Amino acid sequence: MIEVKKEGILLKKTALGFENEGVLNPAVISDGKTIHLFYRAVSKGNYSSIGYCSLSSPLVIEKRNEVPLIFPQFDYETHGVEDPRIVKIDDLYYLTYTAYDGVNALGALAVSNDLVNFEKKGLIVPSITYDEFSRLAASKGAINEKYLRYNEHERVIEKQGKKIFIWDKNVIFFPRRINGKLHFLHRVRPDIQIVCVNEIAELTTEFWQNYFIHLDEGIVLTPKFKHEVSYIGGGCPPIETEAGWLMIYHGVQDTIDGYVYSACAALLDLQNPQKEIARLPYALFKPLHDWELKGEVNNVCFPTGSVLIGDTLYIYYGAADEQIACASLSLSELLKELLLNTIKDVK
Repeated sequence: MIEVKKEGILLKKTALGFENEGVLNPAVISDGKTIHLFYRAVSKGNYSSIGYCSLSSPLVIEKRNEVPLIFPQFDYETHGVEDPRIVKIDDLYYLTYTAYDGVNALGALAVSNDLVNFEKKGLIVPSITYDEFSRLAASKGAINEKYLRYNEHERVIEKQGKKIFIWDKNVIFFPRRINGKLHFLHRVRPDIQIVCVNEIAELTTEFWQNYFIHLDEGIVLTPKFKHEVSYIGGGCPPIETEAGWLMIYHGVQDTIDGYVYSACAALLDLQNPQKEIARLPYALFKPLHDWELKGEVNNVCFPTGSVLIGDTLYIYYGAADEQIACASLSLSELLKELLLNTIKDVK
């Protein structure tokens, strides 16, 4: 078992109007001097924006803004901008988030040169109905019945005057081009899928129609163990190591106390990240402390960002959907443990 140290709560909600209901699920990136943390801030009525604070070291807050950095501006995000992740590819920062309009939750992208000014690029996942999705995904044969059960939305096709689409969340870019191409993870429950394109402009309606016809080819991880049996989703941006791309993701188990969200770990092939190399057969860490067990949503450890200092990996996570906490561990020990649990006959 990997030794994981729960460092405790890093950030709590304040009396400020944009974050008086909770702070959670931060995007984290280091420029070598400062650690930048972009977090989901929730106001009354469950309206979300993205707040910002800087850290002088992994556990020390240096500065915290008193107003949101990114907030709803367009129709597709009228009810909130949620759960950001961030990477730097070449000279551009890619910040992805879930755009919520009160009905649909879909992955969106904003880019920046300086981590201060962000240009929104809009939704980068498809706006596709359940009927369209099921018709395309099942065109080659039967698919996992959970795809239909989790995404049919009780077969309601419209709400508040808006079409209901398949929720496509947890969009996370790899932090560099692989073989010259952009790769990103996304999640249509219950699995984690992957996309590979030359440029963002390729993500057209036709692209996604073809993608869903070949859905099986886009699945990179599927639930396997007890702690992730219900469904899984992306967590922190992949971390490049000599052993492969380290994936810290979340797994969900349905229990008598409701869903339990845990942090999980896997390795993907460096040259072909659709290939799974190894996976921990147990949760990396799970809800144990009061701040993880009780909150806006009980029993939640939801990892979304990390920083590597020497051999110590700091993982930042949403705790019970109300606070931001941090856990730390040895990267070398984690990789050693993962390589004891390699996947046979990887695709």
